[in-house]
Amino acid sequence: MLIDPFQHELNITKQCELLGIHRSGYYYVPRSETEENLLYMRLLDEQYLQTPFYGVRKMHHCIRSLGYQVNIKRIRRLMRLMGLETIYPKPRTSQAAKGHKIYPYLLKGLKINSINHVWSADITYIPMQSGFMYLVAIMDWFSRYVIAWQLSNSLDAAFCLEVLDKALFIGKPDIFNTDQGAQFTSEKFTTQLESAKIQISMDSRGRALDNVFIERLWRSLKYEYVYLNAPRTGKDLWHGLDGYFHFYNYKRPHQALGYQTPAAKFLKIVS
Repeated sequence: MLIDPFQHELNITKQCELLGIHRSGYYYVPRSETEENLLYMRLLDEQYLQTPFYGVRKMHHCIRSLGYQVNIKRIRRLMRLMGLETIYPKPRTSQAAKGHKIYPYLLKGLKINSINHVWSADITYIPMQSGFMYLVAIMDWFSRYVIAWQLSNSLDAAFCLEVLDKALFIGKPDIFNTDQGAQFTSEKFTTQLESAKIQISMDSRGRALDNVFIERLWRSLKYEYVYLNAPRTGKDLWHGLDGYFHFYNYKRPHQALGYQTPAAKFLKIVS
């Protein structure tokens, strides 16, 4: 966790270097939209956590049922902007990298009995008081341990490459699973995995629940931190996420883990 540079001789730049994060990741400026659109995006995000199988038409109906007179074209545009992926096969709302190689989904029926067997990565939209940002995280499936995370104000591939670098500095999985978004199907991302001799697994298009554990992480994160705090700046959000992921990894017990924490499961085995 970063400390106040005015109370310590290490400035923010040096602290970021020591922690392995980019200085830009600390000073990200949130994406801006109109207040009206930010409200719709917040409502869409909350609804998506409840019904990720709803398409544009049902999402539009939900927003209108709350009394908002918004047309379906705006809902479609905002869902694309947020990167929301409906879990059944449908017309594409996010394009994979042009001409990218198709990788099979390797996790169906697979028994995962150890750490570093399967890692997965995903991106989610984070609402803020006056804007929004995107968060990517990498999780170990066996322990549910969040290995690395990064923020961005755009959906380009750069911040996904940054988080992959951070994670591979810690360890290496046998299989790495993602969706077919352009960030993960980019040549730079897949080449880095292949160079490390990691098997690449990708969800079927429109099947967000193929990556179910990290989807549950997003739900917990938003209901336990984001929706309760509404961060104002990128700096506020960075500190809040840093605190939440420490809580999630080291203090929050999981029923599926026999009420152990992810860190107890992940770090105990590798120590």
